[in-house]
Amino acid sequence: MSTCTFFGHRDCPVSIKSKLRTVLIDLIENHMVDMFYVGQQGAFDSMVRSILKELVSVYPHIHYAVVLERIPSKRDEFDTRDYTDTILPEGIEEIHPRFAISWRNRWMLKQSDYVVTYITRNQGGAAQFAQMAARQKKTIVKITDMTS
Repeated sequence: MSTCTFFGHRDCPVSIKSKLRTVLIDLIENHMVDMFYVGQQGAFDSMVRSILKELVSVYPHIHYAVVLERIPSKRDEFDTRDYTDTILPEGIEEIHPRFAISWRNRWMLKQSDYVVTYITRNQGGAAQFAQMAARQKKTIVKITDMTS
């Protein structure tokens, strides 16, 4: 079985959702990917998480986790965030908050065989980690906005 992670810009159009879903189904059905790690930093991560939530009911053998970059702050009675599908990688509690996202991304990359990317510009963390994935010879699946 294989593992996949994701790197994409915080801003991404809804128009990629169908393509992203198709890619995830292909990874599950044809590449034996059964574990997915996703961050929580923007629209791309949110879209991945929502599709994976749906696909778990269709493919009950797969699992996914939203990998947190820090211990969540104390919840109060008005906090409606759902942490049931999250994990905190061991060792991240020792990392300075300024470096926590990069440390978490390296952790996710280390765990993964496949990397799905949505990159439209060469700067920023998503582009940096997509390049790192290429240097590490990970199998990269690139999502593009099919409307442009």
